[in-house]
Amino acid sequence: MEEEAIESPLVRRLLELAGPVVEDLGCELVELQFRREAPGWVLRLVIDHENGVSIDDCARISREVAHLLEVEDPIEQAYSLEVSSPGLDRPLKSMRDFLRCKGKKAKVVVREPIDGQNQWIGLIEDATQESVTLRVDHGIIEIPFIRMKKARLVIEF
Repeated sequence: MEEEAIESPLVRRLLELAGPVVEDLGCELVELQFRREAPGWVLRLVIDHENGVSIDDCARISREVAHLLEVEDPIEQAYSLEVSSPGLDRPLKSMRDFLRCKGKKAKVVVREPIDGQNQWIGLIEDATQESVTLRVDHGIIEIPFIRMKKARLVIEF
């Protein structure tokens, strides 16, 4: 299910610059987007940490990345820098995402039915490069990434 994103040379360069900064500050760069939106160009970094992401983490990473980008100057046009956490109902896209959320409840929608069902809700047991394993009501189900349409954490209150 991992999306094959076509990365421009600029996005690759931004990943090369921002990735190490985020990691040096103890977080993981989950996603980087550089796109035109209503107010103009936005560079959006989505970061995560095994113990969660605080506002202070976002502010610290924003300052460090902004400083580096000011020095390196890889972006020609004016832009806004946003740093955020993935959120509670974050999409799960990769093996790493599933492993980070092991033990949590997820909803997985598949492209074609598996055992007669188009979606599965269960606790994340494990993930490999090829599939994710969920503990569902009647046992264990293994869902290949290639058959997944989308997956998200299920928020329980």
